[in-house]
Amino acid sequence: MPERRRKPKPRAKKPRRVVDSLTVSVLQATLESTADGILVVDLDGKIVSHNRRFEEIWKLPATFIAANNDAAGRRRLIQHVQEQLINPQLFVDGIQERYAEPESDSFDMLTFKDGRILERYSIPLRLNGRSVGRVWSFRDVTARRRAECVQESVYRISHTAHTADNLQELLRAIHEIVGELMPAKNFYVSLYDAEKDRLEFPYFVDEYDTARDIPPRKLRKGLTEYVLRTGQPLLATPEVYERLVAAGEAELIGAPSIDWLGVPLKVKDRTIGVVVTQTYSPGVRYGESERDILTFVSSQMAMAIERKRVEDAWREQSELLQRIVDNIPVMLVFLDDHGRLQWGNREWTRTLGYEIAEARERDIFAEFYPDPAERQRLRDSIGAPVGQWTDFRTRTKRGAVLDTIWANAPLTGGGWLAIGMDVSDRRRAEERYRSFIAQSSEGVSRLEIDPPVPITLSEEEQIDRLYAGARIAECNDAMARMYGYGEARELVGTRLSDLHNVTDPANREQIRAFLRAGYRVSDSETREHDREGRVRVFLNNVVGFIEDGHLVRVWGTQRDVTDQRHLEEQFRQSQKMEAVGQLAGGIAHDFNNLLTAILGNTQLLLRDLPPGDANRGDVEEIRKASERAASLTRQLLAYSRRQMLQPEVLDLNVVVAEMDKMLRRLIGEHIALVTVLAPDLGHVRADPNQIEQVIVNLVVNARDAMPDGGKLTIETVNVDLDDAFAQTHLGSVPGPYAMLAVTDTGVGMDASVRAHVFEPFFTTKEVGRGTGLGLATVYGIVKQSGGYVSVYSEVGRGSSFKIYLPRIAKPADAPVSPARGRPARGTETVLVVEDEPAVLSLSRRALEAQGYVVLAASDPAAALRVVERHGGTIHMLVTDVVMPGLSGPELADKLAAQRPGIRVLYMSGYPGDAVVQHGGLPAGSAFLQKPFSADTLARKVRDVLDA
Repeated sequence: MPERRRKPKPRAKKPRRVVDSLTVSVLQATLESTADGILVVDLDGKIVSHNRRFEEIWKLPATFIAANNDAAGRRRLIQHVQEQLINPQLFVDGIQERYAEPESDSFDMLTFKDGRILERYSIPLRLNGRSVGRVWSFRDVTARRRAECVQESVYRISHTAHTADNLQELLRAIHEIVGELMPAKNFYVSLYDAEKDRLEFPYFVDEYDTARDIPPRKLRKGLTEYVLRTGQPLLATPEVYERLVAAGEAELIGAPSIDWLGVPLKVKDRTIGVVVTQTYSPGVRYGESERDILTFVSSQMAMAIERKRVEDAWREQSELLQRIVDNIPVMLVFLDDHGRLQWGNREWTRTLGYEIAEARERDIFAEFYPDPAERQRLRDSIGAPVGQWTDFRTRTKRGAVLDTIWANAPLTGGGWLAIGMDVSDRRRAEERYRSFIAQSSEGVSRLEIDPPVPITLSEEEQIDRLYAGARIAECNDAMARMYGYGEARELVGTRLSDLHNVTDPANREQIRAFLRAGYRVSDSETREHDREGRVRVFLNNVVGFIEDGHLVRVWGTQRDVTDQRHLEEQFRQSQKMEAVGQLAGGIAHDFNNLLTAILGNTQLLLRDLPPGDANRGDVEEIRKASERAASLTRQLLAYSRRQMLQPEVLDLNVVVAEMDKMLRRLIGEHIALVTVLAPDLGHVRADPNQIEQVIVNLVVNARDAMPDGGKLTIETVNVDLDDAFAQTHLGSVPGPYAMLAVTDTGVGMDASVRAHVFEPFFTTKEVGRGTGLGLATVYGIVKQSGGYVSVYSEVGRGSSFKIYLPRIAKPADAPVSPARGRPARGTETVLVVEDEPAVLSLSRRALEAQGYVVLAASDPAAALRVVERHGGTIHMLVTDVVMPGLSGPELADKLAAQRPGIRVLYMSGYPGDAVVQHGGLPAGSAFLQKPFSADTLARKVRDVLDA
């Protein structure tokens, strides 16, 4: 048999006292957790229990609660409560009624002097079915009631906007509504007139500024303007106001208030004005609650004000239209069924000279139109479709002939209303207008769209149909010339799609903006092309005309800004090139110091290694790599236009001729080199080595563009650049120039490549075939030489680079450079000062190897100490220009005072202009640019000592 399961032992029950204690704890915790204030009293009114929220709501000190056991304590408690209420008797009556009816429930509302609102609930406390006291519950509903009041106020404002007769009545009602929500004794509304850029005050109530009619004023720095400007609510307490004044954001306008509260009145994203309340009494202060209330109702206020302003404007316009109708300068006449004149207005009489009674007795149309054919045309026009105007030449009683137009409409009771206008002045004005348009420098056009485009279509469909149906119906000669035509009639009939680049996203976006802006757009830019296919950029102002929900016509003006945009692009490119140039020049100093040490030490090392030594090849490779690095640095300096130039008077023809053989070897036999040199070419002042570098770089660039062979032409010619050229070629200056052109028949470049062609490290060659510094170096050398460089190229048609160097009127004799061999030795004492240890060590070893006595110092202070200790003659100072402490020139000045006659050689890794800027190098000083070799240093020292 299965084993019988035993019944589990019952758990031990907790003592009744423990259970009751736990229950009380739970109930007490629940009581303290509720958001309502709870008070439990016995039948005598003595407090049995309460929670902390009850004390907080009624601001009760603990002593008041503890002292409620007797009648006196309870009276003090009730008195404390009554002092906080607006209607204290209501509070007492509610208590008395409940004790009179101990089994009843109750509910009422209590309003505090500080603005709070409580819901008061009371129910009997029953124990075993018998009433033993009461439970009072107090709920703070201030926020909810205030929200309800605010919501009701919004509705009342909206309702008042429909019922108020005018803006003044609406604003008075709004003031009253706001005053029910918060203190608003001092209240005004300021509206911004954007057309006149001023503030208007249609409603202003203030206990100190008692003037009812506040005149409009220009914008100043008042708090109203601050809110209008920022578009944000402002609660300006005295502390906030002082901060705004100190920051220059505000100034006092009108009587000073304690709290100033302003909220912008916004309709969508447009601020139309500001609503303001302010208080002058210390007992009435504003806080976040008042700010939030005014902000909440401000949107409805703004809409109501805007609506009423529109209604007032419409009412004024209606009254104005009525006055216009009474005095309309349009001829109105009634004709009977037989076409006889029955009535005419004052304008008819004034224009044609006949009184109505007089006209009825005469064959008036025979007098108006003596020609029978013209009279018949008039009678045929009666009954024409409504709105159809017919032109006539009408004779007046005085004998004058006027240009008139007439239309007619059938009257319900029979007969016709004829409407006529004297358009003689208009005809003359139209002629003058057409003459003005014809002579205008701006393009003016009218496009007719057939078929018209429904404005209910999607944007893309409207754009496609506009391109398909829009044709130029009328334009002036100026517009025709913008597209390469001689006169307007050649352009009339052209489709819009034939002028626009239809696939250009910018053009479609321009039309999309036109549609979104209500079929009008200002200063909108389009990219189009003329009859030759050249790209043109136009700035357009366009207005579309809608009839019966269809876009039927577009009027527009346009200006050709192609050249302006080209200049702007050139300016941006120039700024970019200058920025990159500054970066390139900035790396020269440290790099040159490193290269000086490397080049100098390799040269000294090569001297020490005998021929045939296995290490010479490695050292030679180091030297070659260093020289290539030095060449790279020189190219960067050339691009940045910061290298030290040695300009001479040059004949570019001679430079080209001397380079002829070298250039032919450089380009190879598969490329034909042709030189076209002007025999009367003027001279220029430039560094010959740099000009040769320019020519070599351009020739190499041309060679690489003709891998399969071609023709390379080098041409020189005198040119004079005028103001027109300078205006369209940013960076050029009018004047006489010698022009050097290098032209190839290679692959050419597109616009995107041309835009970057002079930038350093930009290359279209594969990796390893170019540094991207060739043309950048050309640009830098030419600019530093005071010239201008331009490029013209098309894909598949080759490239032409033109170098413009300023011509000089009278060339001076060019100095002859002495021949250079191995540096001469010396025995003089030389002080070398250099803060770069590697360069200092190299300089010392290089000069000692040449026989000089070398005193070395790592900074100017050390140099002064060396001089002080050295008793013999110091023949020469070799110093870096920019060093910590004293600069090179400052050190030289101090030593010159101590050792008169000492020679000075400056050296620096900084570019040439930076040497002058940072080191204050005196004019005519001997200078050695880093990097340099040991022989270069020795040779320069010898030259300075022998000078």
